[in-house]
Amino acid sequence: MRELVEKIAKSLVDNPDEVVVKETEGTHSIIIELRVAQEDMGKVIGKQGRIAKAIRTLVKSAAIKQNKQVSVEIVQ
Repeated sequence: MRELVEKIAKSLVDNPDEVVVKETEGTHSIIIELRVAQEDMGKVIGKQGRIAKAIRTLVKSAAIKQNKQVSVEIVQ
C-alpha cells in the first residue's frame, strides 16, 4: 500500500522527488504517513479535501483484502 500512495502522490505534485511515504504496520492496522513539499500540500489535499478522501478510499479498499484497517496521514 505504501507504493500505491507514493505513486498517486508523485503523479499529483510538482516536486515528486520530495514525496516521502512511511508505513507502520501493526497486527490489525497500518498507518501510512505521507510527506510532500510545502507548496504541494494543496495539490495532495485538494479542494475541501476531496483528493485526500479519494486517496484514503483507495487505500482502504486495498486494505480490505488483508483484513486490516488503514489510516493515511498527510503531514508537512
